[in-house]
Amino acid sequence: MPQVPHPRSTRTRDWEAAHLAVEKVYFPHELHALSSPDLLALTMQSVDLGPVTIGRLNWGTDVSIACDYLGAYEINIPISGRLDSRSGSAITVSQPGQATVFTADRSSMITRWSGDCQVVGVKFEAEYLEREADRVQATPLRSRLVLPDQLDLGGPDERSWFTLVRALTAQLREPADLLSNPLVGPQLASAVTTAFILAVSPETIGTGLRPRIVKRVLDALHDDPAKNWTLADMAELGGSSVRRLQEGFAEHVGASPTATLRDIRLSRAHADLTSADNAANVSEVAARWGFPGASRFAAAYRKRYGVSPSQQLRM
Repeated sequence: MPQVPHPRSTRTRDWEAAHLAVEKVYFPHELHALSSPDLLALTMQSVDLGPVTIGRLNWGTDVSIACDYLGAYEINIPISGRLDSRSGSAITVSQPGQATVFTADRSSMITRWSGDCQVVGVKFEAEYLEREADRVQATPLRSRLVLPDQLDLGGPDERSWFTLVRALTAQLREPADLLSNPLVGPQLASAVTTAFILAVSPETIGTGLRPRIVKRVLDALHDDPAKNWTLADMAELGGSSVRRLQEGFAEHVGASPTATLRDIRLSRAHADLTSADNAANVSEVAARWGFPGASRFAAAYRKRYGVSPSQQLRM
């Protein structure tokens, strides 16, 4: 059943209430006042579209925020004011027309969020964004996307994405009937995600790089990786010969169809094994994602992630 989006609106001058409200919508973080703590006036409107969260927020006073961005990517776009941040040795300063990109599971520090800085914040669940990037780019799943620390929103693709996001945040000020529609939310999440992927890597994406037969088979593998796929099944689905399918994957994906399927299965299994909610053992996870045996699964998992599945469960 489609997930129902959940619009939220918060206005508060209480530090603890402000901290908890933003943490609930975005990420656990450490919040500190840099000046005039009595001027705090958090305003936040947001909507949860499932794997994508979109919102506007302003603190009303200068603050700093430390965060690890667990399991999700965050894009902060100043509409006004200035956003200073640091991640490792990289220092980023974003003002209107720019966006700061925070990578999943990487500690970052917003060293100064100015009191006059209103931000449009877009959060993507990491597994969802990475999977959708592979659909758009017709490449096998990777463990992490490589994203820039900052986006210039002046380019045509970047501007198109931001126009879409800003139009959706404008809806947050109105009765949320449209955004609350369970049939609309997943479509909006997909549109925002695809437009973002096109914006961050326009030089490597285009219809010419994604032949129809390759995309059709890739989509099917992503949708049902546990199926007992054969090369003949894939070729029939793509409407091509096995040889032509293999050539298409080699040219446009950089891996064979079977290797691509294995990588997708491994990524799904990895997500299960690292989930706090996982109650399955290694054999159950292997069977769930279509691996013919636990020993072959363990060997492939160790080769990709550097630890065995059983070790991963204990971490």
